[in-house]
Amino acid sequence: MTSATEQPETPALRRPAATPRLIATDLDGTLLRDDKTVSDRTVAALAAAEAAGIDVFFVTGRPARWMDVVSDHVHGHGLAICANGAAVVDLHDGGRFVEVRPLDRAAALAAVESVRAAVPGVSFAVEHTTGILYETRYPPFYLDPGAVIDSAEHLLANGSSADTPDGPILKLLAHHPDLCPDDFLARARSAGGAHGSFTRSSPTALLEISGLGVSKASTLAQCCAERGISPEEVVAFGDMPNDLEMLSWAGTSYAMANAHPEVLASTTNRTAANTEDGVAAVIEQILHGLP
Repeated sequence: MTSATEQPETPALRRPAATPRLIATDLDGTLLRDDKTVSDRTVAALAAAEAAGIDVFFVTGRPARWMDVVSDHVHGHGLAICANGAAVVDLHDGGRFVEVRPLDRAAALAAVESVRAAVPGVSFAVEHTTGILYETRYPPFYLDPGAVIDSAEHLLANGSSADTPDGPILKLLAHHPDLCPDDFLARARSAGGAHGSFTRSSPTALLEISGLGVSKASTLAQCCAERGISPEEVVAFGDMPNDLEMLSWAGTSYAMANAHPEVLASTTNRTAANTEDGVAAVIEQILHGLP
């Protein structure tokens, strides 16, 4: 056990196979500390990477309106990938949506109906570009200015994903008060996987459902292709199942020491925990090795 005066040991870091052109990092549990702040060391590392010509993309499950925590630390392009790949936003322009990959309204309704039938006790929230709607049994978002209470079926029963004042649907969230999070994911995916992409990023039984084919990886791949950046030139960081596709796609990937067991099992490289500036440690090593 590490004493109160000792510094935690940083796992051995492996140099990327190619000179990186882009760093893609998750936020919660990865870049952010547990108090949802960005450490001074990490702020300095991000700025140094951009100054060296390496693009930095924040790739998160968070909605655009929850990006204030890092909006001051985006340099260069100013873009971030939000809602597990359902949106690309410009943090230099107040979180303006640059691209949206919506969940079709009919598919969302089918997913709600399938999961509700298969997993009694589930409750839902619907994340739009303009805010979030959640059911009365869903854990409340009292501090979220975009929150509205209603039933998922009532919202989803009519219209398309583009003709509503609420805006396009970015993702559904499904919560269960009792189930093991991984068991909940497996059961819900089995029941409704034909209607959307199911994943999770919370330590609780909270699932996130995007449009089929929408993920952090697919949107990051699109952003990289637009810049002529290959997967081999990307270094990615993550800690939870919603990061798995991105970590597999990138040429070099790091699991945080605090990562979910499935992420640790599927990712070769390790770095220190989010509380120990693991992302910054790798960036510093990358920059040290540049010509």
